[in-house]
Amino acid sequence: MHLIDSHCHLDFEQFDLDRWQILKRCQQLGISNIVIPGVTAKRWHRLLELCDHNDMLHPALGLHPMFMLEHHADDLATLEHLLTQHSVVAIGEIGLDFYSKDHDKNAQIELLIKQLQLAQQADLPVILHVRKAHDQMIALLKQYPVKGGVVHAFSGSAQQAQNYIKQDMLFGIGGAYSYQRATRLHNLIKQLPLSSITLETDAPDMPLQGKQGQRNSPESIAVIANIVADLRQQKVNDIARITTENCKRIFNI
Repeated sequence: MHLIDSHCHLDFEQFDLDRWQILKRCQQLGISNIVIPGVTAKRWHRLLELCDHNDMLHPALGLHPMFMLEHHADDLATLEHLLTQHSVVAIGEIGLDFYSKDHDKNAQIELLIKQLQLAQQADLPVILHVRKAHDQMIALLKQYPVKGGVVHAFSGSAQQAQNYIKQDMLFGIGGAYSYQRATRLHNLIKQLPLSSITLETDAPDMPLQGKQGQRNSPESIAVIANIVADLRQQKVNDIARITTENCKRIFNI
């Protein structure tokens, strides 16, 4: 059984002491590839260097909407340059986050549009972070169509999912679906076509039920595969095979 973690921040400092041991355990669990999205420009070189040292790691580069105060005017030019120098699988993690009361909606939209345009220019998919902004995101994807991608930690409606699918977007399914109280998500996962699903951990964040407050790990992807199989009443081998194929297709891995 081969698995892919389509969203893991393995470059974060929480993994500095045991990163390579974790990767060895991942390989033993059948986890063959891990996509590492970037969130701020200051982390990009560290992320790229990490991926250069291990063939199972694949970099994405982007400016995350929750780190607006850390972004600088020349970051987009740096991103455009790095895309010509490195093999990057996606532009991400980018998006819209209107959850916080003090968010700057216009600044987020402007930054997102510029990164969607870079994705168009580089012919790359995107990894999207979207909270309280799915309708706005869908409208922007129609205006600035890209080469597909993944909507990370998807928790929107079935109707919104159909609109994303029309833009060749996949849905990242992770730890939130492990919680017994998440009945709306459990119903959603049954409605999504398996051809539009990828598995993700968002490690070190989004721990599974029972592990709140602990560091999440890409090793959890094997548990998530079983959770999805149980919720959909399908064989875990089929979940693993098809989600892996989906991820390889969208990221050209």
